[in-house]
Amino acid sequence: MIIILKKHFIYNIIGCEIIWIGIDDTDSVTGGCTTYLACALIKKLKYENYRVIGYPRLVRLNPNIPWKTRGNGAVSIRIEDGNPKKINRLTEKVIDKYVIFEDKQTNPGFVLLQEQPSFNIYKKSVKEIVTLKEIEELLDSLGATYKGYKNRRGLIGATASTAWSPKYDKTYELITYREGNKWGTKRQVDHKSVKKMNETYRSTFDNYDYENNHNRLAPNSPCPILYGIRGNNVNDLIQASSVVKSEKVESWIIFETNQGTDDHLQRENICEIRPFQSVITEGVVCKTPYTIKGGHVIFKIKDSTGQTDCVAYEPTKQFRDIIRELILGDKVEVYGGIRDKSLTINLEKINIKHLEKKVEKIENPVCPKCGKHMKSKGTGQGYKCKKCGTKSEKPLFKERERDINIGFYEVPVCARRHLSKPLKRMMKP
Repeated sequence: MIIILKKHFIYNIIGCEIIWIGIDDTDSVTGGCTTYLACALIKKLKYENYRVIGYPRLVRLNPNIPWKTRGNGAVSIRIEDGNPKKINRLTEKVIDKYVIFEDKQTNPGFVLLQEQPSFNIYKKSVKEIVTLKEIEELLDSLGATYKGYKNRRGLIGATASTAWSPKYDKTYELITYREGNKWGTKRQVDHKSVKKMNETYRSTFDNYDYENNHNRLAPNSPCPILYGIRGNNVNDLIQASSVVKSEKVESWIIFETNQGTDDHLQRENICEIRPFQSVITEGVVCKTPYTIKGGHVIFKIKDSTGQTDCVAYEPTKQFRDIIRELILGDKVEVYGGIRDKSLTINLEKINIKHLEKKVEKIENPVCPKCGKHMKSKGTGQGYKCKKCGTKSEKPLFKERERDINIGFYEVPVCARRHLSKPLKRMMKP
């Protein structure tokens, strides 16, 4: 089922041949949007009487790739049968119309396939780095029609988007678009209505950050998107959109996506982590958290294979307060992306698995003979009673309650990556 322009289309795909269309890297920091281009292409295809099968797919890829434009999202569309040459011409026309080729970071690509690529190419594209050469070899082996523009890097995401299948997990996003004369101007999306929608439709997620007063539905870029609602249930998304008050919606569409699935993460020992990966790594805190210029909080963990820094960057806001409460000996499981040179883990979530006892010195030891407090002999040298000379190595300590608990903590909605699985999805029955 596809929902677009406020109409429902339901198609049975049993027994039909499918052509896959994949598109990537058509957006820009100065405008444009790959999902809007997909929406425009679907309109063209329907006008030419092609039958679109199922939902179009919005597939987020490796979020750590340094040459991505914005959200590193590619799209794919499935249509029933059709003339590849004609579809190729239609796709080129839409790309020529909507892509901002002047942007140095924008390098579009599209593919047409009659055979879906292996799911493994998606897995590699969301977790590691894929080269253009291996993608071209794959496309040639499948007899694909394809075209890349400029450095042609968009072919990688375009191919990966057609390789994704929601075999393990999936979510949906209803995306609304603005009227053309509003592009680049300030969006009008009512915050109160977004909060009401968030509280009414619990199957949606990442809608509003209450602590930081951030409306996550509306992007900050000058792209055609008005707002997007993410969720687990299509019917809830449709009803939820009716609650949101905004400027006029020009059109809307629902995508099937890998957003909020943690597909980018892989479990690794510390010695195995590599640049541009996203990992789940378990370790013991071996250097207490400290704050550096800019408000970033750093601590170090170790396992039997090595040690690494973990960072809660300033945009993670109050999440840093949780990190500051960690002490030596705490056992944690960290989730996050790897920096390219230092192999620092950029935290997305943390699972605190064991908390050490936190003790604080309350006073110097009391002499058992004289009943007087002993005096320190100097740092690390113990204590001595001035009157009788009795010695002691330990002051009096008291255990303090910890201000954090065992369990999961996540960065706030305003700092969350598209692929990161929210705790509300992780904890669902």
